Amino acid sequence: MSVVETDVLIVGSGPAGSAAAMLLSTYGVPNIMVTKYSRLADTPRAHITNQRTMEVLRDAGLEDVVVAQATPQHLMGQTPFCSSIAATEELGRLHTWYTHPNRQADHDLASPTAICDMPQHLMEPVLASAATARGTHLRYDTEYLSLTQDDDGVTATVRDRLRGDEYQIRAKYLIGADGGRSRVAEDIGLPTVGRMGVAGSINVVFEADLSRYVAHRPSTLYWVLQTGADVGGIGMGLVRCVRPWHEWLIVWGYDIEGEPPDLTEEYARRLAHQLIGDDTVPVTIKSSSAWTVNHLYAERYHQGRVFCAGDAVHRHPPSNGLGSNTSIQDAYNLAWKLELVLSGAAGPALLDSYSAERAPVGRQIVERANRSIGETGRIFQALEGGLDARKLPGEGAEKQRQLLREAVAFKDYEFNTHGVELDQRYVSDAVVPDGTPAPRNPRDAELYHHATTWPGAKVPHAWLGRGTERVSTLDVGGRGRFTLLTGVGGEAWAAAAADVAEELGIELTAATIGPGADYEDLYGDWAALREVGDTGAVLLRPDNYVCFRSPALAADPAEALRTALRQVLAV
Repeated sequence: MSVVETDVLIVGSGPAGSAAAMLLSTYGVPNIMVTKYSRLADTPRAHITNQRTMEVLRDAGLEDVVVAQATPQHLMGQTPFCSSIAATEELGRLHTWYTHPNRQADHDLASPTAICDMPQHLMEPVLASAATARGTHLRYDTEYLSLTQDDDGVTATVRDRLRGDEYQIRAKYLIGADGGRSRVAEDIGLPTVGRMGVAGSINVVFEADLSRYVAHRPSTLYWVLQTGADVGGIGMGLVRCVRPWHEWLIVWGYDIEGEPPDLTEEYARRLAHQLIGDDTVPVTIKSSSAWTVNHLYAERYHQGRVFCAGDAVHRHPPSNGLGSNTSIQDAYNLAWKLELVLSGAAGPALLDSYSAERAPVGRQIVERANRSIGETGRIFQALEGGLDARKLPGEGAEKQRQLLREAVAFKDYEFNTHGVELDQRYVSDAVVPDGTPAPRNPRDAELYHHATTWPGAKVPHAWLGRGTERVSTLDVGGRGRFTLLTGVGGEAWAAAAADVAEELGIELTAATIGPGADYEDLYGDWAALREVGDTGAVLLRPDNYVCFRSPALAADPAEALRTALRQVLAV
């Protein structure tokens, strides 16, 4: 059996796999990505692209490419709850994806990037094209069959589905990004909690010009309450805008204990007209598929030299729009660690931090997404007296109106969870604690982002100036290297950083921020957010997470940096 060799083999070309390949190639790591399919995604599936994922894409040089194709934030957030798209009355409306004026300010202050709607069939080509342009070898029609591990690497057996023959790929590490029925995760025996098949759901992708019904209330999501809308699915009937305002995706539920509907074109068109509420609208059905709502997460993300990412380790409904975001962020966490280990700059123990950091995130988003489905029930409860009862005078109807307003507002926990998206705190050996407790969010920890330089948190965004250029603190960091931020009087940190970088064989850049320094603190935001003094230091990992900080200039800055980095690098 012939053998092909590489540093990293990636099984699966979805958001996690394509992002891992793209990032590894960006960092100069040879890799092969295989997919059993003959193409990338051909349906919209995942679509919400949150600020943290946009920060990843910004660091990878792909932000502008995505923004050019995505639906922008201002067309995403006038989300109605209605009895049909054509209905003249709404049951309620919610500002979603941070489009309420109060939340827009939070959004704009939190990141140099903006949330957008980038359907998976557009996102995957961006990631995969960048990966192959930067060095990834992508093999379509190549099915993963099995793997064996030893002390030096992983040998995977694959089948070429065109020729029908089998061959082996020998890699130093393997990433299983093969989706919600991952064979890689099964083969390495990852322990999981939860179950598959919690509820039944169907997707129908169709084309129809609905401009006259939706353009005045632009939204990514249109929630439809009709008979049967609370059976299975994601809590309610949904008509999702794929491309304004002519391409759409329906999500509708079915009883998981029974048989899924016969997804004929006639059935799909009838369902589309039912939810639109106007059967005179021409509808072209593009595809239909049945799927199940899952509630399952892995407690550990790797075994030996095999790592899993994306839906292979966290399986949940699309509520909250966290799926592809978490998948891409898994890849961002893992790729720089693999590069450092493969280059010899870090010890293999650095890779243990991948599970330690990302498994808690996977559990959180699985539980959050499934909880959002259950919370939709409050809307149905508020309408138990009937849709028209809310229009009547009287104490009972007034109470119903109040309950309905509260139920719709409570869906903030599905559509505006800024803290869930941005405040993923890491606790692992790749982070050096400074002895301070985890900062307490003064507001709701799920709904609101709380910026901090606490070790284990993402570096806060602040606009800095360099000449005529305005850049974010996140732009100063990233790019596959460590970054040290200090201020006026902290120049000794910068000198120490150069010496320690040479000694440890890593790329470590230092930047001073303040008057007359490398960067100007344009609005004073960095001084307000950094939580250290002018002579202190904040050390960022390649993924822009804080891994060490010092409140002031250390007695021996070189030794302080050396000790911190040796722990992070596991050397």
